[in-house]
Amino acid sequence: MPKITMSSPDLTDAERQAVADVMNTPMLSMGHYVKDFEQAFCDLTGAKHAIAVNSGTAGLHLCVRAAGIGAGDLVITTPFSFVASSNVLLFENAVPLYVDVDPKTGNIDPAQVRDALENTAKYLPRKGANPDSKIKALLPIDVFGQPADMDPLIELAEEYNLAIIEDSCEALGAEYKGRPAGMLGDYGVFAFYPNKQITTGEGGLIVTDNDEHADYMRAMRNQGRAPGDTWLQHTHLGYNYRLDEMSSALGAVQLSRLDEILPKREQVSKWYEERLANVPGVETLHIEENTTRMSWFVYVVRFAPEIDRDALAQKLIANGIPVRPYFAPIHLQPYMIERFGFQRGDYPITEDLGDRSLALPFSGVMKESEVEQVCQTIEKLIK
Repeated sequence: MPKITMSSPDLTDAERQAVADVMNTPMLSMGHYVKDFEQAFCDLTGAKHAIAVNSGTAGLHLCVRAAGIGAGDLVITTPFSFVASSNVLLFENAVPLYVDVDPKTGNIDPAQVRDALENTAKYLPRKGANPDSKIKALLPIDVFGQPADMDPLIELAEEYNLAIIEDSCEALGAEYKGRPAGMLGDYGVFAFYPNKQITTGEGGLIVTDNDEHADYMRAMRNQGRAPGDTWLQHTHLGYNYRLDEMSSALGAVQLSRLDEILPKREQVSKWYEERLANVPGVETLHIEENTTRMSWFVYVVRFAPEIDRDALAQKLIANGIPVRPYFAPIHLQPYMIERFGFQRGDYPITEDLGDRSLALPFSGVMKESEVEQVCQTIEKLIK
């Protein structure tokens, strides 16, 4: 029986040829393929600016810098995410002000955001934060490809004069009330790791309508070289966050196939839904009415509390089914406990979801027979 993989990129000869074409030129970095990729994103999202970078993490970090978030500043976000969404704040010695998540979606809870704005002191970590610090921004995550409930967050941001950095690294192509994910705040960030909807190998991209901040982020990704600087002039202390030409050429072809790729991933999710809907103790992902287009990134299920998720995961792996816990709460990572004094029990919904969730093998090239094998194995092991 063929081995089932955890994920697999959806690549064709068109992507391979695009990369080969770049390899036959002398320009492997800072050429027109990056600009073409960026323009394709502007066309897709309606954004005024798209800035390609070498990872989603780099994109989020540049947004933090552009938003003027610095040492001691507070940013409201959640601990139910990949660590990058918090790490980019720590890079600038800012403090993540965590709120818990909606138990159905895993996305940020707007009601708790409002409470954190009105009663900030009770949300501060036990250590590592100044009680007099100001909240500068919101950083919602579009978890598993489903946009956060953004309209209440936008209202709060306007009321409290906050920037919104939308982490759409898992949600390329998703829509919230008919509006594209990534375009719902001041900045949006996408990522293109091989398990994402489209891939550049490694890579990310920022979208924004802010002219000044777009120029700043372009400079910062290129060692701080601002418009008008010559080859070895650097206005800012910047980073090497550039995306190369080969990755950009690959990404441009992938993006041109997005309307083909997303339905394939949705079909795999439907196969899972059909087969797991009636398996006792298994809960599939809830899709909100506000999500007018889901963009399936991973396929995550939750198990009833009486099922030992970790023991089941080990049995699945032993049966040739690769699985991953998803997510491990950020606030319980060792370095976060040491820095801020977090404890288990601080964010009970995040912790519950972290304890019961499991990502199953998933990609747009997965076969129905493979989904069938995964689901039959889960059902057999639970019984």
